[in-house]
Amino acid sequence: MVLREPQSAPSETRERAILVGVEWKRRPARKNTPPIPEFDAEESLDELGELAESAGATVVERVFQLRQTAEAATLIGAGKVRELAVMATATLADMVLFDHDLSPTQQRNLEDQIGVKVLDRTQLILDIFARRARTREGRLQVELAQLSYMLPRLTGHGASMSRLGGGIGTRGPGETKLESDRRRIAKRIKSIEGELEGVRGTRGVHRRQRGAVPLATLALVGYTNAGKSTLFNRLTNAGVVADARMFATLDPTVRGAMLPSRRRVLLSDTVGFIRRLPTTVVKAFRATLEEVTEATMILHVVDASAPQAAEHAEHVLQVLREIGAGQIPQLLVLNKMDRVSPEALHVGRDVAARADAPSVAVSALTGEGIASLLEKVDEILPFDPLSRVQFSFPIGEGASISLVHQLGRVIDIRYTDRCCEMEAEVPESLRQRLAAFVN
Repeated sequence: MVLREPQSAPSETRERAILVGVEWKRRPARKNTPPIPEFDAEESLDELGELAESAGATVVERVFQLRQTAEAATLIGAGKVRELAVMATATLADMVLFDHDLSPTQQRNLEDQIGVKVLDRTQLILDIFARRARTREGRLQVELAQLSYMLPRLTGHGASMSRLGGGIGTRGPGETKLESDRRRIAKRIKSIEGELEGVRGTRGVHRRQRGAVPLATLALVGYTNAGKSTLFNRLTNAGVVADARMFATLDPTVRGAMLPSRRRVLLSDTVGFIRRLPTTVVKAFRATLEEVTEATMILHVVDASAPQAAEHAEHVLQVLREIGAGQIPQLLVLNKMDRVSPEALHVGRDVAARADAPSVAVSALTGEGIASLLEKVDEILPFDPLSRVQFSFPIGEGASISLVHQLGRVIDIRYTDRCCEMEAEVPESLRQRLAAFVN
């Protein structure tokens, strides 16, 4: 099935957004404690802008603040809140997007004082996921992530939302609306988790069925917007959505491809990673991420034209380690080489050196380097190794002869009155299948 991104109506109005980022002043590390890891807040705010554009918003202003500690009530302090309120009025902003997770109290206070909708980074990502999910599995995973995020944030005011008291004169009218909402959400979460377990079981069955046939699975992973779906289409002619917006692909797609050795492999296109991917999202998309952990080999796609290519690659490697896929053989695919200037070629070499993995440079858009990529996969794929074999087939074994032509590479072939003598390079699984005809 070809997945198509729905086109927005021409009359659709894009919401106007103000971005807010906060960087914390770094304190000297205490003795015998590890140093605080470096984190570029400006780059993270740039990424938030890309997320906002992907969600259909127009960024009208950016605000950045350097603080020692977080303000409990509003995160950024009263002065900056007043500044945002004036800015929102002046720019006709519809929302303020924070590059940090906000507590329910902070979010409520900010909305009351600024006068427009306030969202944090996690809510924005979940909104994008909700827009992009197409399959039933994808929608379930998004709903689970949203409910898991919402549950601890339910708050209420007044007697109608208060908890039941204890003792004479303090007992409430029964179950409160807040408690009812929590119970209903918790019940729905449990129901979705059960449905996703069924999906997980179905995926397991599909993987076992694929495992019964000697086909390796290659998982395409990478930072979001690295060009994974374009590369996937180039290798498989699948026609899945290839969009410049972040998280254009949520639902994994598996298609077959042929290597130069005539070995067939399966390619799996997966969701892209970003900095600080919310834990609710990682947990909800466990069934999808298992396609990565069960892969024979990982094709780690990197946008070599991005200034932060090395940092993006390191972040993906960290996520792979977190989900238990760090030990799977990898091939680093330096993509978008058509956009890389000769002066910036060292970026790709630096990425490959830091990732400590074999690499190949390609352009999924133009097709440059794709042949080299397939040859490299053929060379290092640790599955169904190739060997040169001498076969002797009776003339009547046309099906077996055809199988060698289909799944192997014929080097020499000779026909006699009784048999077909063939020398071919074939996968080990095919050699075992045709063992009766091996000389």
